[in-house]
Amino acid sequence: MSLMAITRPVSRSINNCALSFQARRPIDIAKASAQHRAYEDCLSALGVQVVSLAAEPDLPDSVFVEDPAVIVDEVAIISIMGAPSRRLEAHSIAVALSRYRPIKQLAAPATLEGGDVIRVGRSVFVGLSQRTNREGFRQLRDILRPYDYQVKAVDVRGCLHLKSACSYIGNNSILINRSLVDPEPFRGFELIDVADEEPAGANALFLEDVRIMPASFPKTCALLEQRGLCVRTIDLSELQKAEAGVTCTSLIFNYEAVATN
Repeated sequence: MSLMAITRPVSRSINNCALSFQARRPIDIAKASAQHRAYEDCLSALGVQVVSLAAEPDLPDSVFVEDPAVIVDEVAIISIMGAPSRRLEAHSIAVALSRYRPIKQLAAPATLEGGDVIRVGRSVFVGLSQRTNREGFRQLRDILRPYDYQVKAVDVRGCLHLKSACSYIGNNSILINRSLVDPEPFRGFELIDVADEEPAGANALFLEDVRIMPASFPKTCALLEQRGLCVRTIDLSELQKAEAGVTCTSLIFNYEAVATN
């Protein structure tokens, strides 16, 4: 599989980012940009082709390219984000993805953000959160049904997105904080609990048998390494002030997949 990652540089206005669960703290833009470049370098080192879009200086959250779209092998779905201040981000993402996939659009009153979507094979889990509503889930399910995806809703509580509460990390395993998400839809997976002291440690990016994790969650990383799993850590301390994780700053897909309308 040949993987591509769509990314975008940190906006100069990131200090005006939308926040839901964290108090606002000053973000050092130069340091955040350096951390983001190191993230892109990490993806490249794992064999991912990184395509960086033009910066969006007036869109504070635009570095978080995962949220405006959901992409599978057959189609890309452009969402209506739950944060109205972010909705202008979707246009450039749609233009970029149209080179690789047919494009489908959600329609109001649906809201959905890519951080609420986890795909494992032909199963797609959609978090019902402050940013993704049941109509967004329903429309995504209806778009993906002809391609034989099974789409399931998951209740999320007390965090931004489904991927804030759990992540697929390979080997039929889910890294999870059960206090933030209903684990029942993940029956059949092995559930690996984050360290008690690191409730935000469930966001991981699984690539080529490597789990990319924030360096700020050493105990959860150690739990995975004790299971013999390969973990690579990166510093996201400035971006985490904007409620970032390791999944939200890239949109990763198989660019050699054959797309059909």
